[in-house]
Amino acid sequence: MADVLIALGGNVGDVRATFQKAIANICGMAQAALLARSSDYTTPPWGELDQARFINACIEIETSLDPHALLFTLHKIEKKFGRDRGNETRWGPRTLDLDLIAYDDVSIDQPELALPHPRLFERAFVLVPLLEIVPDRRIAGRDLRAALAELSTDGIERLPAPPD
Repeated sequence: MADVLIALGGNVGDVRATFQKAIANICGMAQAALLARSSDYTTPPWGELDQARFINACIEIETSLDPHALLFTLHKIEKKFGRDRGNETRWGPRTLDLDLIAYDDVSIDQPELALPHPRLFERAFVLVPLLEIVPDRRIAGRDLRAALAELSTDGIERLPAPPD
């Protein structure tokens, strides 16, 4: 079984409800056990700035799927929730974005899959929720806290837990 970190994001529709359903789908379709789930955070848009704020979160799962099969499954789940990767603006609005951040300590550099995620250390909106669930984790030899200390966290706000 592999220990996997996945980032969730979105800014279209009821994103928090989408996250709940997407996490259930990830666990079911990837035969995964949910080990940890961060709080949800509202964050400024990244890349394409003229759009609604995003909601971001991270999860840690355990799965026996290999990294390519897991990525395929994540893309299938995104599509199920309305994402059309082929016809969207890069870094634009989306119902659901699922990024494979780390898969054990595996390093892959292929056109279809790069692990760990190549822009992980540039994105406070991923590092903040990630540190909530894996505060002592090192990825690619880097301490996550040290990486976050180099970035601005302006505009990143933890949301209260949703009512049960």
